[in-house]
Amino acid sequence: MWVAADSGLGGLGALGSILPFVLMFAVFYFLLIRPQQKKQKHRSAMLNQLKKGDKVVTIGGMHGTILEITDDVVVLRVNDATKITFDRSAVNNVTSSSAAPAAPAEKKEDKPEDVKG
Repeated sequence: MWVAADSGLGGLGALGSILPFVLMFAVFYFLLIRPQQKKQKHRSAMLNQLKKGDKVVTIGGMHGTILEITDDVVVLRVNDATKITFDRSAVNNVTSSSAAPAAPAEKKEDKPEDVKG
């Protein structure tokens, strides 16, 4: 005779069968999904900040300087005479920005305080 050994933990059986799937999803989320979302957000921000004069590298490895830019097209100057048109999404990264460096803030000189004797 088989007797079921039920010690009052009937609800744990259902939870015990779902718990591994929940843990597996959490691992996938933190190791795969979340980093990919952060990378996509960073790339989208980089593409939105492109401007004339930026030096960029395309996905295919072409280095150039942005001459013209629209919502979906970028015209790059590859050398003195060559202009090539790319989709904006073909830009892989920005190597240097055309923004002028910020002027250094004036330093306050440390003046000795008047010492009253």
